[in-house]
Amino acid sequence: MPIDAAEAVAAEPRSTSISWDHKDIQLYHLGLGAGTAPGRPDDATDPDELRYTLESRLHVLPSFATVAGAGLAMGGGLAAPGVDVDLAAVLHGGQSVRLHRPIPVRGNAVQSSKVAAVYDKGKAAVLVLRTEATDDDGPLWTNDAQIFVRGEGGFGGERGPSERLALPDRAPDRVVERPVRPDQALLYRLSGDWNPLHADPEFAKLAGFDRPILHGLCTYGMTLKAVADTLLDGEVSRIGSYRTRFAGIVFPGETLRIRMWAGDGRVQVVVTAVERDDAPVLADTLVEHS
Repeated sequence: MPIDAAEAVAAEPRSTSISWDHKDIQLYHLGLGAGTAPGRPDDATDPDELRYTLESRLHVLPSFATVAGAGLAMGGGLAAPGVDVDLAAVLHGGQSVRLHRPIPVRGNAVQSSKVAAVYDKGKAAVLVLRTEATDDDGPLWTNDAQIFVRGEGGFGGERGPSERLALPDRAPDRVVERPVRPDQALLYRLSGDWNPLHADPEFAKLAGFDRPILHGLCTYGMTLKAVADTLLDGEVSRIGSYRTRFAGIVFPGETLRIRMWAGDGRVQVVVTAVERDDAPVLADTLVEHS
């Protein structure tokens, strides 16, 4: 069997040294559409946006943890002992980030990755790839990526948890729309995800799409930025954790509709694609904050 769950979970973590500076942070933020205020695409001087783009004012959106070190940790997890899968059968099903403290603008860390769990969903297996980063001052972040591998279920393992979130029985507290620039995937991929699915029309057709699609983690970062700017006064250091389930695709040039329900130290979010009759994009999405 291509996945040996016991061997994969028992394998020692793979560690690598990573580093980043303000240029990596700025590039990541620009790849999320930072730089221009909503509704003012011709204005690149909005002070609320300069905190994402100007090195003298820079702070770090916590979702940067998903691309730190050029996002190599996920690939390392898929190459772990006991894991031998066809990448064409792999889907990114969900993502969570837990911050142990704010991410510095410049840093050096050791990032370790391992298969934390393997679940049997019947027609698919789910790998939980865990990445932990630590610097000289201690733990920085923990990422969990839920990876569906089609055709690899049915091996008799645990089904795993179901993390569905029931939405509040009321209208959202805030609804915002964020446009995805036609070239946004081309810019976002410079942070490390070079999958041609997001740039090459011919490759996208082979994968079953009529044109390249946006990275799911780009939508993930755009959504967190929208929540921070709308409900947290842009104070990204207040964010403690963020998780989502990828429920659908986004095409460059579309518009994200982001619905937010604010609670006590938490914001629940649903994201849809405006131009496709609110087709689901992100579901079971939760931001926890101070």
